[in-house]
Amino acid sequence: MLLEIDRLPTAENSAIQLHPADNVAVARVPLAAGTVLRTGGEALRVRDAVAAGHKISLRKIAAGATVFRYGQPIGLAAESIEPGSHVHTHNLAFDERRAAYQLPATSMPVGARREDGPSFLGYLRSDGRAGTRNYIAVVAASNCAAHTAEQIARSYAGETLPPNVDGVVAFPHGEGCGHSGSADLDQLRRTLGGVLAHPNVSAAVILGLGCEGNQIDHYLGDAGRRSAPLVGMTVQASGGTRSTVEAARREIARLIEAAAAESRRPIPASRIVLGLNCGGSDSFSGITANPALGRCSDWLAELGGTPVLAETPEIFGAEHLLVGRARNREVAERLLAKIDEYKRYLARFGGSFDDNPSPGNKAGGLTNILEKSLGAAAKSGSSPLIEVYDYAERIDNPGFAFMNTPGYDPVSLTGLAAGGANLIAFTTGRGSAIGFPTVPVIKIASNSQTFRGMRDNMDVNAGRIADGECTIDQVGHEIFDLMLAVASGRRTSAERLGHQEFVPWRIGPVM
Repeated sequence: MLLEIDRLPTAENSAIQLHPADNVAVARVPLAAGTVLRTGGEALRVRDAVAAGHKISLRKIAAGATVFRYGQPIGLAAESIEPGSHVHTHNLAFDERRAAYQLPATSMPVGARREDGPSFLGYLRSDGRAGTRNYIAVVAASNCAAHTAEQIARSYAGETLPPNVDGVVAFPHGEGCGHSGSADLDQLRRTLGGVLAHPNVSAAVILGLGCEGNQIDHYLGDAGRRSAPLVGMTVQASGGTRSTVEAARREIARLIEAAAAESRRPIPASRIVLGLNCGGSDSFSGITANPALGRCSDWLAELGGTPVLAETPEIFGAEHLLVGRARNREVAERLLAKIDEYKRYLARFGGSFDDNPSPGNKAGGLTNILEKSLGAAAKSGSSPLIEVYDYAERIDNPGFAFMNTPGYDPVSLTGLAAGGANLIAFTTGRGSAIGFPTVPVIKIASNSQTFRGMRDNMDVNAGRIADGECTIDQVGHEIFDLMLAVASGRRTSAERLGHQEFVPWRIGPVM
């Protein structure tokens, strides 16, 4: 089994069978044709060259028979597959049949945030939430104000800010006007409102052009936001781009002065809202990085913290496992409703969930969305599913939760952050480079080759699990400890590199 792997490849550990019911194993190292493996005490000769992370059949699989990984179906054999054969897109067919759901028959209460246990040094906000950073945000209400918002933030480049102020950052985007219907505009407003009221933001500027559909008055009159300074400006009323930059700097000067007076204080770890995301996944993601992050997620949930899984397309095929953990039938049905809504959304454009795996995912050994989802869901650990949130909806309950987002990384991170995630843990097999303007993103590599090849971008090497150097628990503890350190101010690789990706989810047509 995985935890018993020795570092050097041998006939016994060069391929990993993840569950006794599996009829495929995953190559831990590249396997040449003719290599002899031993699984279950029996010899298995490799028929085809198999790259690391790719699947090899452990026994004969008849055409049309189910292929199992993690003890779960990942598709049907498109042809008869001989023992020792490479199993991938050429001989494994996608099967969209849904597993039977066992909906909860009882209900469990929402837990409480524990005040004991580990803590971090953060910014306690008046609404009870905790900031892990202290930024001044300049948020564009529309694309027409995006350039000016960026100019305002760039004007602080090279300036020395007070120690308790992490920076002045812009939120440019391409939306805010030309929306069809209210649902799309409502979602954008929820997203931008969540950014403005985020616990990592000490104060903010909402900047419009002046005539766009997304008027700044909506935010200035939002009684639901955290009681923190918010300044509204338009480029038209301020005299154009240069005059707006100068006027904004005058307003931001006093916002910085107030932010500088705020300081970090000990806060229980239960105030951490940890977004769980993955991008550029490979076959090792579900073996190393995601299970290790799942351990961290469980420990945080036990404390009353809030780990939040996302990416609706990347739980398809694993949703039955989450449904079985829902705290009551209502939560389970809400999760299934989100999947059905997403399926209808894709159907409007002739798409399917299996369009999700990218060429990089497939090169890394993931054949279809079922296999990808089963590995992605491991980030959630095994805690009860307490709540299901819509995209960018305020996250307010302790315990493990799910948010409806696309699998596209920058859009998913934007939804999690707008919902109030004050940290994000991001696993990757191929080496995604991404961050967020106001939320630290911890990067966890699933294999040592990617960790070494993109060392500037990575924070944790979970590939040591497959190398036989660490256990899942050990890497899980490393992630948990790093989470507390980052929450207390340690910079992540994405922060040091200046990553500030922000992409709201547009769901409607452009008018």
